Amino acid sequence: MSRPLRAAVLAVVATAIALVSAGPAVAHGFSSTVYVHVTKGEPGHVRTALELEYDLFVVSAADAGRDDALFTDGTTAFDGGDPGEQATALEEHVDSAMAYINNGFSISSSGTACTPAKVGAVTVGQREGVPYAGLTLDWVCPQRGNSHEVRSVLFPDSEGYVKSTKTIITYDLDGRSGSAALDGNQPSFSTAQAWYQRFWEFFRLGAEHLLTGIDHILFLLALIAGSRRLREIVLAATSFTLAHSVTFMLAALGVVDVPGAVVEPIIALSVAVVAGWYLFRIWRRGDHATDLATSGDGHFALDRAGWLRLAVVFCFGLVHGLGFAGALGIDEAWSWTLLWSLLVFNVGIEAVQLGLIAIIFPLLMLLRRRSPRAGLWATGLVSGGVSLMGLIWFVERV
Repeated sequence: MSRPLRAAVLAVVATAIALVSAGPAVAHGFSSTVYVHVTKGEPGHVRTALELEYDLFVVSAADAGRDDALFTDGTTAFDGGDPGEQATALEEHVDSAMAYINNGFSISSSGTACTPAKVGAVTVGQREGVPYAGLTLDWVCPQRGNSHEVRSVLFPDSEGYVKSTKTIITYDLDGRSGSAALDGNQPSFSTAQAWYQRFWEFFRLGAEHLLTGIDHILFLLALIAGSRRLREIVLAATSFTLAHSVTFMLAALGVVDVPGAVVEPIIALSVAVVAGWYLFRIWRRGDHATDLATSGDGHFALDRAGWLRLAVVFCFGLVHGLGFAGALGIDEAWSWTLLWSLLVFNVGIEAVQLGLIAIIFPLLMLLRRRSPRAGLWATGLVSGGVSLMGLIWFVERV
């Protein structure tokens, strides 16, 4: 084992406890997503179908309504994992559940608040392997106008349970259809919004998803650390982009559907494999490993290992695209508005990806040129830490 590789291994071991303590939840942060489908009802009525993360809904509603019985019954039902018991627990405390929704979710027509009433029984299903409670509400709007405003501040940061809750809205109302993304910074949406305002929301949502998805960032960091030349990282990033764009669009449009229980462990494994690839190259080169830290000015051409690396990155990119689509969670019939929303979401992801490459890669290249050995140690340390974190996530997600 070469000296740089030994140094990287020792440094990784020294930081292993901190990485392990981060746990699997760090991959996407302690966040949640609320899904809402809004449609026109009878004259003067609006129908909404809400889906909320079950255990978070139970804890938040019980705390807000001081309903200890809801917390006890809901927690017991959640631990049991039976959808029927979960739905029954919420139905028996529907007043507390509805009070919490009414306090954080509202619809208005031309500035006048609409009044909600629950329709049917509470249901419990699954989204990405997580139990979600479903409630259908009928809203009576006394003021009939040409536009409606939807506002959501459910599961705010101030509760202390999660951070940066997103509300994904799909709507077919007021002669318009499309999608919108709400959060603490942008808690409301109007069907009268201009197209560029809706698209900006999805661009921002895509950018935020990559920034808060540590597993995706670590995958990109592994690509940067394992690339010696700008052309090499450009090819790797392009391969990753093309792959995840394809599966993201297909999954978001409902053409393909892969369970999150399959996607998430593979994403974690991809982080470990791509980062470990560079460590393997260091081990193979031995005393000549410092050659990997220099960029070289000669003719650049991919060898067999280079093409194989691109193929691996492309395959893992396909899986990451499924993860991006799962985070967006749109389940809507095809429309041009939906297509453009998805494209803008993807552009937001790419903008952050290119920004990170533009910042990190030049700094890494400067270090490599000034001190090849220091550059090798730095990239070895980064690759070792990223690979270890990927393996930890993989084991915990399986």
